[in-house]
Amino acid sequence: MKIIELKEKIINRLGEAIRKTTGEKPENIELSFPPDSKLGDFTFECFFLAKKLGKSPAEISLAIASNFDSDEILEKVSATGPYLNIKITNLALFSVLEEILSQKNDFGNSKDKKEKVMIEYLGPNTNKPLHLGHARNGSLGTALANILEKTGCEVLKANIINDRGIHICKSMLAYQKWGEDSTPESLKMKGDYFVGHWYVRYNQELQNNPELENEIQEMLRKWENGDKEILKLWKKMNEWVYAGWETTLEELNFKFDIIDYESKNYKSGKDIIAKGLEKGVFEKNESGAVIFNLPEKEFGLDKDGNAKKITLARADGTSVYITQDIGTAVFRAEKYNLDRLIYVVGLEQVYHFQCLLKILKSLGYKWAKNLFHLSYGMITLPEGKMKSREGKVVDADDLIKEIKELASKEVRKRISAQGGLASGWEKISDEEINERARKIALGAIKFYFLRVGANQNIEFNPQESVSFDGFTGPYCQYAYARIASILRKRGDEKNIDFKILGNNLEERELIKKIIEFPDLIKKSASEYNPSIIAVNTFETAQLFNKFYQKRKVLSAETEELKNARLALIQAVQILLKVGLNLLGIETLEKM
Repeated sequence: MKIIELKEKIINRLGEAIRKTTGEKPENIELSFPPDSKLGDFTFECFFLAKKLGKSPAEISLAIASNFDSDEILEKVSATGPYLNIKITNLALFSVLEEILSQKNDFGNSKDKKEKVMIEYLGPNTNKPLHLGHARNGSLGTALANILEKTGCEVLKANIINDRGIHICKSMLAYQKWGEDSTPESLKMKGDYFVGHWYVRYNQELQNNPELENEIQEMLRKWENGDKEILKLWKKMNEWVYAGWETTLEELNFKFDIIDYESKNYKSGKDIIAKGLEKGVFEKNESGAVIFNLPEKEFGLDKDGNAKKITLARADGTSVYITQDIGTAVFRAEKYNLDRLIYVVGLEQVYHFQCLLKILKSLGYKWAKNLFHLSYGMITLPEGKMKSREGKVVDADDLIKEIKELASKEVRKRISAQGGLASGWEKISDEEINERARKIALGAIKFYFLRVGANQNIEFNPQESVSFDGFTGPYCQYAYARIASILRKRGDEKNIDFKILGNNLEERELIKKIIEFPDLIKKSASEYNPSIIAVNTFETAQLFNKFYQKRKVLSAETEELKNARLALIQAVQILLKVGLNLLGIETLEKM
């Protein structure tokens, strides 16, 4: 039996019992799970019926329970205060395993959403390496894309490269002044680190030489006017950065369908602003800068009691950050015909996106209502906030290296605990250990970022992230590998009898976690919240470990029970793999 079929049958029987009790069958009946599995497999709340009928929820719950008859689906229905608790027969409850075992990696697929969605994430600047914040951003964007695709959306994964502007000129000016024609090769540095070094150098020099700010403005003007020497330097330094990023993105497995460059879109933004100025949507201030007056009702007043304003173009004609965002948004809407566009950008940019959406709506773009800013919290280190301009960041490469080393130590420790290589327990090459460590490390990093809601701040703890115990990615990966180890020892099971399952709490808790999973995927997609998947995957791993500690599988009391329990844990393994893969995390057959 399919999960959706089982639920429909329960809802139909529940609806008929409600009709017998109240004289009317509700249109929408929602099932949930009781907080304690001992109460039943599903529960139904009677609060809305009580309000409608003018009786207490407990009275109605008791009356509805008396109108149920046991059958091949329903074993028992009981009232507990305002709740109807429903226990399903073993055969009906565990027959859903057939669907899951046949679907395998397609478990949880749905076609509810036939929308075209673009997710913009990562958005790095070409003046530094990818850092810890980019790792969180990319993990969030990748997971969200996977989850939306699972619900039937056509997803376009877009990366906007911030390759122009004042901040990029800072690296260029510093290199021009003090680089002495050095290269990443001559200094034996990765290209993105090399360029990032000059960004930090600029900010160090600025403290003693404020005139550098004027030189930066002049360099930006030359860039926008097409100065050949400046453009040559800009292209060369950007290429160094791209070469450096390539290995980091490959390591993190962040992939994109579309790569946009702000340098290609800022001009169209300037054109749109010029047209808005003509229409009176924008205006020029006394200095000649183009501004937009933000509505008081939505944005309030500034500290002087005046309407807030946002600059769209400087008095010298050069564009600002929001200029290219306007151009890029219009370009995408017109080219891709999107139903939704989701920006994955940090919490510090909330005001920026509020302004962007208001500007686009004021310009008359009806599709602007379909833009959404998925903001995420800051990542701090034990010593405080990261600061790129001071060089106080954790680079993604260094993070991956550190977590890999921790994971490698853990893998070797576990091999040693199980007999070690020297005893002949298992011959494992260094290459295999390194590959396991890589998957564990990346799983640790991504899960640590995704296990909490996006808007929550995180203090990253490398040692905690790679632990095989606790709320971590390696814990979930280990549960998967443990099941794989059990399944490798099984025989050829035939004619599985599902009705012999469910006579203990551990088995019923596992099957309900499996039944719940498809709905949680939809919930995660609608709320743009991958942590729902992370929590469910972890809780499933927990319940499996609890089950395996208390119940025999390969040495079960009968061959029939062994085969049925093997089918159950295989379904659990499928859920773990689907859940981890949705989060962008690989599974391992051995750990």
